[in-house]
Amino acid sequence: MLITKVRKSLMVLALAGLAMNAHAHRGWMVPSSTMVESKDAWVTVDAAVSDGLFEIDHQPLRLDLLQITGPDGATVAPANVLTGRLRSVFDVKLEKPGTYKAAIVSQTVMASYKVNGEQKRFRGNEETFKKDVPADAQELKVTRTAGRLETFFSNGETSTAVFKPTGAGLEFVPVTHPNDLHAGEKATWRFLIDGKPAANLAFSLVPGGVRYRGVLGEIRQTTDAKGEITFTVPAAGMYYLSSSWPAAAPAVAGQPPAMPERRMTYAASVEVLPQ
Repeated sequence: MLITKVRKSLMVLALAGLAMNAHAHRGWMVPSSTMVESKDAWVTVDAAVSDGLFEIDHQPLRLDLLQITGPDGATVAPANVLTGRLRSVFDVKLEKPGTYKAAIVSQTVMASYKVNGEQKRFRGNEETFKKDVPADAQELKVTRTAGRLETFFSNGETSTAVFKPTGAGLEFVPVTHPNDLHAGEKATWRFLIDGKPAANLAFSLVPGGVRYRGVLGEIRQTTDAKGEITFTVPAAGMYYLSSSWPAAAPAVAGQPPAMPERRMTYAASVEVLPQ
């Protein structure tokens, strides 16, 4: 009996470890509803960085760079913003019909270099990079990362103005609206890099509830020459969409991982509704 319990415990830990390792420390925003129909329409958004997908188990997502865009392109101020020990939360009043986008767009600079033969490392933004890293630093290697984290919710009807590309970085410009995804139906998504089709871009789609399934359930797809992919939408639920560019370089034994001069990441939470 004791052996059986131990085996079960080890199995649970192994499955939990699989889920945590596969999606360790992912940032996400999940709205209380992606489609709202009400005269007094509100959405509450949970925002966290977690080990388990959509689980509140690590730390809050910082909202300093949060931007909310309304259906008319205007900026919408969040209400009741709170950052707690494990998550952040904010409300959005949906005063106009159509689709809203909540986004956190970040720019990060990472560098390694030497000063008088001593190895140094830096992580920050462009301003602090210019201030903290000496202009005459030796063996300077710099990687600039542009990241986007988004989620979408609509009031009464969907609209597409919030998907107008900026032409900078890796962007999700869907053909099939992310608030109009239904299980068993086909959807077409498009990705752009600096405003141009992101051809041969691999992306991942993972359904929530990993801790209850015991398997990740990841779906991987790759875009065509137009930066598009058409696929059958899986079962209903909340999903985590993620992608990055460029693809990681093959590892070389005895060598540190190769760091590109520029890296782009994208992630979003989208909901698939029942048929």
